Amino acid sequence: AVRSGLIRLAAVAKKEAREIMRDPITLWIAILLPLLMMYLFSYAITLDVRNITLAVADEDGTPQSREYVAGFLHSGYFQLHAMPPSASALEGLLDRGEVRMALTVPPGFARDLQQGLTARVQTLLDGSFPNTALVALGYADAITESYEARLRRQVLQDRLGKLPREAEAIRLESRVRYNPALRSENYIIPGLFAVILLAFPPLLTALAVVREREQGSIQQLYASPIRAWELFWGKLMPYAFIAFVEMLLLLAAAVLWFDVPVRGNAALLLALSVLYVLASCGIGLVVSTWTRSQVVALLLAVVLTFMPALLFSGFMFAIESMPALFRGYTYLFPARYFTEISRGIVLKG
Repeated sequence: AVRSGLIRLAAVAKKEAREIMRDPITLWIAILLPLLMMYLFSYAITLDVRNITLAVADEDGTPQSREYVAGFLHSGYFQLHAMPPSASALEGLLDRGEVRMALTVPPGFARDLQQGLTARVQTLLDGSFPNTALVALGYADAITESYEARLRRQVLQDRLGKLPREAEAIRLESRVRYNPALRSENYIIPGLFAVILLAFPPLLTALAVVREREQGSIQQLYASPIRAWELFWGKLMPYAFIAFVEMLLLLAAAVLWFDVPVRGNAALLLALSVLYVLASCGIGLVVSTWTRSQVVALLLAVVLTFMPALLFSGFMFAIESMPALFRGYTYLFPARYFTEISRGIVLKG
C-alpha cells in the first residue's frame, strides 16, 4: 500500500512538473525574481547612516572655527549642502527638506577658546527622520569631543613643551564580534533568505489546486484513487524543488557577489532550508485549497506570508523591541525561526 501510494504521489508530482514546464516564462521568473529582490533589497536597505546633508553657518570665520567645521566635512558621514553667511538662513533649509542637519558656529568661538571659556555651537536636526537625527547627533558629539581633546593636548604641549603621560582612570576596549566591519550586507542578506523564501514559493503553490478547480480537472482527481496526502505531497514537491534551487542561487549570490562570509556549516544551512521551503510551499498549498479563484489565492498568500515575513521575522525590526502581544505573534511564522538560523550560521558559525 505504501509503495503504490508513493507511485501515485510520483505521478502527481510528474504531472505538476509538466504543468510548470509548459510555462517556462513563469518558471524563469520564479527563479530569477528572488535574485532581483535580493539585489534591490541589499542595496536599498542599509543600516549605515552616511551622506547626511549638512548646512554650516560659520559666523566666526577663524582658523579655529574652520578646523572645527572641517571635522564634520572630513568625517565621511556628512555631505555639505550649503554654507550661508548667517544662521538665519538655516531654518529655511531645514523647512524645505534640503538638509537634515544645520550647524552654527557663532561669533566669538575662537575668542572663548583662547580665554578658556566654554565655546558654544548649535546644531539643528530634522526630527521627521528620527533615526537619522539620532545618529547624526551621535556623530556631532563624537566630532566635538575629538576636537576638544585635540585642543587640550595642544594647550598642554604649548605650556609644558611636551605632552605629559596621563594616567587613565578607565580605558574602554571594545571589540565587535561576528561582524567586525559592521557591514549592513552581512546582517541584511541572511535575513533576506527567510523573507524571499517565504514570499515567492507560496505564490506558486497557491495556484496549484485553485488552477485545477478553475479548469475543471479537479473532478478527475476526486474520482481517482489518489489519497489526500498523496495529492498534497505530489503537488508540493516540484515547487519545493524550485524553492530549494532558489536558496542555492541566493546563497551563491550572497557569497560571490555580496562577499558575505559563511562562518558556519553551509551544508547545515541548506539542510534546514529544505524544511523551511517545505513549510513555505505548504502554506501556499493550504491557501490554494481555501480559495476558489487565482486572484484571491495570490492576495491571501501575500497577506499570510510576505507581509508577516517582513514585519515579524526580525529581518527589519528587532523582536525584543516589539510589544509583548506582537512578540508572541512572531512565533506563529516560520520566518522568525529561519531568520535566527540563517544569521546564526552565516554570522556566528
